Amino acid sequence: MAPKSDSAEAIVLNFVNEQNKPLNSQNVADALQKFNLKKAAVQKALDTLSDGGKISFKEYGKQKIYLARQDQFDIPNTEELTCMKEKNAELQQQLEEQKKAVNEVEGEIKSLQSNLTLEEILEKDAKLRKEVKEMEVKLVKLHEGVTLVRPEERKTIEKMYTDHVSQWRRRKRMFKDLWDAITENSPKDLKEFKEELGIEYDEDVGVSLQSFGDMLQQGKKRARGQ
Repeated sequence: MAPKSDSAEAIVLNFVNEQNKPLNSQNVADALQKFNLKKAAVQKALDTLSDGGKISFKEYGKQKIYLARQDQFDIPNTEELTCMKEKNAELQQQLEEQKKAVNEVEGEIKSLQSNLTLEEILEKDAKLRKEVKEMEVKLVKLHEGVTLVRPEERKTIEKMYTDHVSQWRRRKRMFKDLWDAITENSPKDLKEFKEELGIEYDEDVGVSLQSFGDMLQQGKKRARGQ
C-alpha cells in the first residue's frame, strides 16, 4: 500500500532537512525506497514542498536541485565556530587515546591467547620427556659402540657411495683427456679460456675427489675394526 500524500511529504521533508545538501529527485527516490515511495510520488512531494516554501530549489537546465531551507538552521558565529573546533580537536585526541588503549588491550588478549593452557603444558612436557628419554637411549648405544645401521643397509650405502665416486673419477679423467687434446696447441691463455667457457674445476668450488675417496677407505677400515 502506497503512503498517503501528506505522509510522503513529511518523509521527503525530513530526509531533505537531515541531508542538508543539494539533491535531485533521483537521489531522494533511491534513498527512500525503504518507505515504498515511487519516484513519481517523491517528485510530487518535492514540488509541493518547494511550492510551499518548505524547501528551496534551483533549476539547472531541465534538472531541479533541491536543498533544505538554510534559515531554519542556527548558524554559529565566529566565537561558536572556534569553540566547536577546539571541542572537536579535544574529542579527536580522546578518540586517539581510546584507540591506543583498545589496541593495547587487544595485544594483551592475543598474548594471553598465545599462551599454553595447563593441559597443553603438561601434554608438551610429557612429549618432550619422551623425546629426551629416546635420545638418551640412543646416546648410550653410541657411547657403547653399538652399530645403529644394519649391515645390509651399510653395504647398500657403501656400494652407492663407491659407484658415485667411481663415476666422478671416470668423468674427471675423461674431461682431462678431452681438455688436454683441445688446448694442446691453443694459443689462448688456459685460465681465460676456461672462464670464457664457464668451466669450473672441483677445486674452484671447494671439493676434492681425493677427500671423498679417503673417506670411503676410512669407513671400510673402521668397519673391519668393529
